[in-house]
Amino acid sequence: MSGRHLVLAITGASGAIYGVRLCQELLQVEVRVTLLISRNGFLVLQEELGLDWCGSETELQARLQQYFHSHGSQLVYHGADNLQAPVASGSSAPDGMVICPCSMGTLARVANGNSGNLIERCADVMLKERRPLVLVPRETPLSDIHLENMLRLSRMGARMVPAMPAFYHQPASVAELVGFMAGKIMDSLGIANTLYKRWGDAR
Repeated sequence: MSGRHLVLAITGASGAIYGVRLCQELLQVEVRVTLLISRNGFLVLQEELGLDWCGSETELQARLQQYFHSHGSQLVYHGADNLQAPVASGSSAPDGMVICPCSMGTLARVANGNSGNLIERCADVMLKERRPLVLVPRETPLSDIHLENMLRLSRMGARMVPAMPAFYHQPASVAELVGFMAGKIMDSLGIANTLYKRWGDAR
């Protein structure tokens, strides 16, 4: 997997732990990650995980590299309003993108081509360049609007991997439930992993 470049965006839906775990796992298999976090994503990270990731782009770059034990260009952070970032252009398009978790507001704006920030612009780039785009919606119950937006994106080629962990592997902890979802997302990107027990697996 070395050399593959993915954008990971964390938005303001509940379930920030999924995005953090996914980032850890992608870095573990030597995927280069460009991390984007929405304004509400920061609020959820603080509320759910106690992660106070505030500061300038430069400060946060250093803090994130320390948190994820990363270095150099393996993990790069760009502010959600930084439309000068390379990933905002199709000429520098990454190999794929995941929005995890994906709020219904972000999903709606992506579905309608309303690129008001770097997260939405990068998703737009993925669609126009026909690159893999995986969205991990986290909302319940779902309205007709939510479902119609998901269907619209699915028809454009985006993958919907809702945050619905399974229980057939008899998880013994929240970490195992989160690992299941990280594994399913990586499966959708064609990244080999052993994060969960697969159906019929005797282990």
